[in-house]
Amino acid sequence: MTGIPSPLPGAAPEASVARATIQRRTMIVLIVMQVIGTIGVGVAPSIGVLLAGQVTDSEAWAGLARTASTLGAAVFGLPLGTIAARYGRRVALSGGWWVAAAGSALLVAAAQWSLVIPLFIGLFLIGVGTAVSLQARFAATDLAEPQHRGRSLALVVWVGTLGTVIGPNLGIPGELVGGVTGLTVFAAAFLIAAVCLALAGVIVSVWLRPDPLLTLAAAQEVAAPRSDAATRNAPADKTRRRGGRIGAVLTEMRTNRAARYALIAIVTAQIVMVAIMTMTPVHIEHQGGSVTIVGVTISLHIIGMYALAPLVGWIADRFGHRVTIATGILIFLASLLIGAIRPDGIPWIIASLILLGVGWSFVNVAGSALFSAAVTDEARASSQGGADALSNLLGATAAFAAGPLLAASSFSVLSVAAIAALTPLAILTAWRRPPAG
Repeated sequence: MTGIPSPLPGAAPEASVARATIQRRTMIVLIVMQVIGTIGVGVAPSIGVLLAGQVTDSEAWAGLARTASTLGAAVFGLPLGTIAARYGRRVALSGGWWVAAAGSALLVAAAQWSLVIPLFIGLFLIGVGTAVSLQARFAATDLAEPQHRGRSLALVVWVGTLGTVIGPNLGIPGELVGGVTGLTVFAAAFLIAAVCLALAGVIVSVWLRPDPLLTLAAAQEVAAPRSDAATRNAPADKTRRRGGRIGAVLTEMRTNRAARYALIAIVTAQIVMVAIMTMTPVHIEHQGGSVTIVGVTISLHIIGMYALAPLVGWIADRFGHRVTIATGILIFLASLLIGAIRPDGIPWIIASLILLGVGWSFVNVAGSALFSAAVTDEARASSQGGADALSNLLGATAAFAAGPLLAASSFSVLSVAAIAALTPLAILTAWRRPPAG
């Protein structure tokens, strides 16, 4: 992802007014785009997992389904960043949404005719939508004033949550659409998702004008001498080197104990959350739950992940990252114990998933804040990108492993395994107080 430089100092009042006007327009477009697009993206964690089990008739494949969409998000993140750096946000965002829409259209065919290969290609491509929604938060900061960057970024993330909560419930309107079109419930749900994803691409392609990133670049060209171009472009060149991201993280981890602890927190939260969330729809279905119950459960889980984020941030600032991470570990533990002890009651599983989301929020938000504060200025962008890549990769691995584990054992065993994965972080938090935490 291209680094976003600070707003230009000493800008003329007219330029500042024009910049603010473009920023307001950009935010409106991004907000509308994000809500509609993430409705389509949100279908993958619930209905996509159920569809994989139905098409392949194997619990193990349900984990692979989540892996496919997660890998799609990870693989396309860097290309989308490169496209944005070269052609602007509008091209990158609209193109990404349309690729995701094509993936969802493939899933319509996979659901209707039980096609395995289109199933996994479709899930892989719909994962591009996740990468697009993540890039959108950076688009919100391109022209934002320094004191408003965090607010702009948070607003785009927050409204995206609305779409992600609605997405898992597309089985409900899918039943209505299926009754009219003759499609199965799953096929109709992915048809709705495809329309939402394509519409998000149209919205950003038509109305994200002028492009915020290209506008910023043009302003820099006017304000800075051409001889400074190489310096200004250096961060973008570095991020285009794919190996540099993970390498920067590894270097930082060898020398920076606080950053190492924070990265362990981020990765652990992702592994625990994804492993359980991936297989919960399958488990609920085996307990006699309907598609509607699955959708509501995943939506409540996602609310748990994001609804308290502002409060979690305040707690981290007020009481420290370590205390916040410790609180998240305790909430995680409560969730996993419920899953291990009461796996046969759907109300208990719903409660467990809500707590799982809240625990993830505490550990992830505090861990991410500590990581950003701990890494050096020179390696911050690359290290953060590498941390995201590593988190996505290990989350996909957890999803892959969760399917066979559930097929060979039970939901209780899966919950106990997640407790085991949580233990190293709990030990580090209890016994080794990290600096700057």
